[in-house]
Amino acid sequence: MAGEPIDLRTHVPHSARIYDYLLGGKDNYPADRSAAHEIIKDWVNLPRSMRANRDFMRRVTRHLAEKEGLRQFLDIGTGLPTAPNLHEVAQEVAPESRVVYVDNDPVVLVHARALLVGSPEGRTTYLEADFREPAAILSSGELRETLDLDRPVALSLIAILQFIVDDRTAADVIGRLMEPLAPGSVLALSTVTADSAPEEVAGGVAAYNARGIPTRARGRAEVERFFAGLELLPPGVVLVNHWRPDGPAASVPDAHVHMYGGVARKT
Repeated sequence: MAGEPIDLRTHVPHSARIYDYLLGGKDNYPADRSAAHEIIKDWVNLPRSMRANRDFMRRVTRHLAEKEGLRQFLDIGTGLPTAPNLHEVAQEVAPESRVVYVDNDPVVLVHARALLVGSPEGRTTYLEADFREPAAILSSGELRETLDLDRPVALSLIAILQFIVDDRTAADVIGRLMEPLAPGSVLALSTVTADSAPEEVAGGVAAYNARGIPTRARGRAEVERFFAGLELLPPGVVLVNHWRPDGPAASVPDAHVHMYGGVARKT
């Protein structure tokens, strides 16, 4: 890549790289691996919950492309490329689908530019930006050149809201991102809950916080409030293995799944 060298801050654990390591990826560093090992001492089922969440993303994206006819996707908190990526799922259904990925980890930036290559009929691009700055995301050239905000967009916030510990901040950012999107747009999100395994998740969340990664688990009612003003699609806010499950999702025990997920439409 041309330009100034990127400071990857590999000595500091990062949530995206911890996620990558626990899913069996290779784009992580000793600080991430060390933090991951400490976290899963308490949060034993975290890797299985992460895989259930990844499968939720896959089922949601396929449903939105196949059943809801969406062709535009804005995925914030992308993380490191892990098959299947969102654009691969959407473009398998509809090759003309257009996807904007957003993350603020420089390691994700390096790999995204190399790996997130979409179908020739559609378009896939990457934007380095922070979820907390929706105006910068919505006004970016990458987004404006890829998505038509006069047509419905699927806003995907998968496994990111647990790192926004203040409810008002999270709700405000969601509202500002959804406000300019056309009717028929959709919000899909998942976030950590302790409801299915209170002691295990509490210990794991404390371990994340102890390593400088602010993290919060939420109950169902707290997650449902993020969809205020939108029309929740069935089955509502549920553990991610219960959202329109296929065979593999249905076989995962609830005690091993620590994420609520839901999808809602802007009318």
